[in-house]
Amino acid sequence: MLRNCRRLRVLTWHVHGNYMYYLSQAPHDFYLVTKPGHPPGYAGKVGVLPWGKNVHEVSIEEVPSQQFDVILYQHRAHWDRDREQVLSAAQQRLPRVYVEHDPPQENPFQQWHWVDDPNTLLVHVTHFNRLMWDSGVTPTRVIEHGVVVPDGVRYSGELERGVVVVNHLAQRGRRLGADVFNETRTRVPLDLVGMDAARLAGIGEIGNLELAAFTSRYRLFFNPIRWTSLGLAIVEAMTIGMPIVGLATAELATVIRNGENGFVHTDVDALVDAMHALLRDPAEARRLGDGARRTALERFHIDRFAQDWHDTLLQVTA
Repeated sequence: MLRNCRRLRVLTWHVHGNYMYYLSQAPHDFYLVTKPGHPPGYAGKVGVLPWGKNVHEVSIEEVPSQQFDVILYQHRAHWDRDREQVLSAAQQRLPRVYVEHDPPQENPFQQWHWVDDPNTLLVHVTHFNRLMWDSGVTPTRVIEHGVVVPDGVRYSGELERGVVVVNHLAQRGRRLGADVFNETRTRVPLDLVGMDAARLAGIGEIGNLELAAFTSRYRLFFNPIRWTSLGLAIVEAMTIGMPIVGLATAELATVIRNGENGFVHTDVDALVDAMHALLRDPAEARRLGDGARRTALERFHIDRFAQDWHDTLLQVTA
């Protein structure tokens, strides 16, 4: 079904590397806006991700002279600035989609989304995010995550420790659960992985392609985050068969079912108890990890994700 269609030329921006790579599994051609030096938001195909032949770079100066079928925005700066200052008048009239990666940051239930346009489709990555944003007159849709993990990487769990994967946790503070992490690691052996993890005595950043294998040896994956989207690292960990322990907040509360694929709660003491139990019982950890993998394959399979994006892009350009 994915192949029997016209290939679309999609102009977009590299905002979240892994998400962009997964998005490129849809059978269309994606053109990433670049600037010299590949600064954030204009990074193109930098890094170690195995970009396919359907992913191309287009310099920001060349964008107005190119032909596209649809514009896919992924960040407010590109919507506010590039939409009017970079695109040609004809390109501004093309079908357009905006993918919102986060829940509202200023007010949890009253924040108005800046894409207030009945002719733009606003795609949310979780149902929780769509619930919390005030999207006004803008039509909305949810496309849940889909992920790919390296072939052959599966959970082993021999390390009697938990792993936490959060970028810039010290800088991002309470929203991402820096205080929860700092309290919890005094009671449970936890290692922090991610950009700038050294500020919190963590291990540091692990490359995209190595992360799954690195985390697979840990007994459990702990998510201390209060308020965010459903992290791709969580879904990737579930896909290799890791049990998840975390705060029962945002979309994670709909993904993890206690006693089936992990444990979630709003009581940190209960989370500590659950982690201690898994550290003592590797067989139970593996059972929950098997459940996590089943959930991931049922809900977050890359084929479903690619099909959802394929259908969406065809519909907005019909």
